Amino acid sequence: MSEQPKRRLIVGPFNRVEGDLEVRLEISGASVSAAYVNSPLFRGFERILEGRDPMDALVVAPRICGICSVSQSHAAALALAGVMGLEVPHNGLLATNLMTATENVADHLTHFHLFFMPDFARPAYEGRPWFERAEARFKAAQGSAVRSGTAARAELFHVLGILGGKWPHTLTLQPGGVTRAVDARDRVRLLATVRSFRRFLEDSLFGAPLERVLALGAPEDLERWRRSGPAGDFRLFLEIAEDLDLAHLGRAYGRFLSHGAYAGIEGGHLYRRGTFANGQDAPFDPGQVAEHHRFSRMAGQDRPHPPFAGSTVPDGMDETGYSWCKAPRLAGLPYETGAIARQLVDGHPLIRALVAQDGGSVRSRVVARLLELARTTDVMESWLRAINPAAPWCAAAEMPDSAQAVGLTEAARGALGHWLRVERGRIAGYQIIAPTTWNFSPRDLDGVPGPLEQALVGAPVQEEERTPLSVQHIVRSFDPCMVCTVH
Repeated sequence: MSEQPKRRLIVGPFNRVEGDLEVRLEISGASVSAAYVNSPLFRGFERILEGRDPMDALVVAPRICGICSVSQSHAAALALAGVMGLEVPHNGLLATNLMTATENVADHLTHFHLFFMPDFARPAYEGRPWFERAEARFKAAQGSAVRSGTAARAELFHVLGILGGKWPHTLTLQPGGVTRAVDARDRVRLLATVRSFRRFLEDSLFGAPLERVLALGAPEDLERWRRSGPAGDFRLFLEIAEDLDLAHLGRAYGRFLSHGAYAGIEGGHLYRRGTFANGQDAPFDPGQVAEHHRFSRMAGQDRPHPPFAGSTVPDGMDETGYSWCKAPRLAGLPYETGAIARQLVDGHPLIRALVAQDGGSVRSRVVARLLELARTTDVMESWLRAINPAAPWCAAAEMPDSAQAVGLTEAARGALGHWLRVERGRIAGYQIIAPTTWNFSPRDLDGVPGPLEQALVGAPVQEEERTPLSVQHIVRSFDPCMVCTVH
């Protein structure tokens, strides 16, 4: 049998993506046989930070991104706390959790309403049984859900206004905690804001109390919701996912990692730290992380780079590399990160069952994101009630002359790490591995594709498609933030 001819297709730049993204596809017959993901813009924040006072990281690092700047602030603060040997007081942990959670749930809401669902309101889907509802709710810049979701997001950000003074690029987050104390009046206002956001989720997104969403524990529960559940946007997505078979689209390697999200007073996290692969849990060891440059436009292509010894030396003349993104690997292997990884590592029964059944698919990623939206919103009220206005909010210490530490947190899109090395009182090295660096990495030293590159293999492509819808659904299911990806 003769081999089918291959054709190439360049997809990009993508709209409704933060930053620049281009994907080169090799297509055999009617499906993708190989994908090459390119982050075409080099930004250089890691180089900008070198030689500066370590505390400058709190000002510079958040400006990596205007969408997840609180997460970048948090990672920088954690790295600085590590080199300074600081322990954050309980109030500081609670306030930090509230600020990072606000940004993360707002990102989940924005992704669903503004980035992901509008693709199903395109004329290409006209005639599908759900199309009229999807168009009315999610047509770009016009849908009723787009307007109400944007309004709910804006109201939720009052939490960051009260706790952080502004968003993005707040300076309230510090290595020892937070600089803004909350009094009893603030707490009443914050509770009212979070409860209002909860009502929006219950009335619009889910059409049911959050407790009913939190009770979902098996694929059968999800199927019952699709067939006869409340008529919210969640059910509409489940109907679309069933009709387009999104449960079997976009599966990558089945390896997932989480740094752990929302610290507790005893050192644990609301969502645990660890990895999940082949149905097994394992600890996460940051010492096993290294970045590969073979197919990045970076010097040092002949070896892996552990972050504490990492380098960011761009090579614009490199003809082997096809992306400015490096290729992070854990123990030499590519890992996926994001809400699906957090829920898998945390052991949530529904997400574990979906992944065991269908892998990390488009449907699994979106369901995990919406489930996490409900879980995190639900716990935010308990954090507010636990605040003691009279207790300490921030600890202080001197900056050592030499030290190194890593700040590990979870942004909305997944595992974020800042590796800081201080020598002679200045930043000697600063390496940042963002969630999209993991998910959208190029091939490594062994030529192994990154998670998105692998997830795109097998995606169906119609002959006449210039921007295949299947490819867009897969890319958007990862919720890329390209400006965080390359430094």
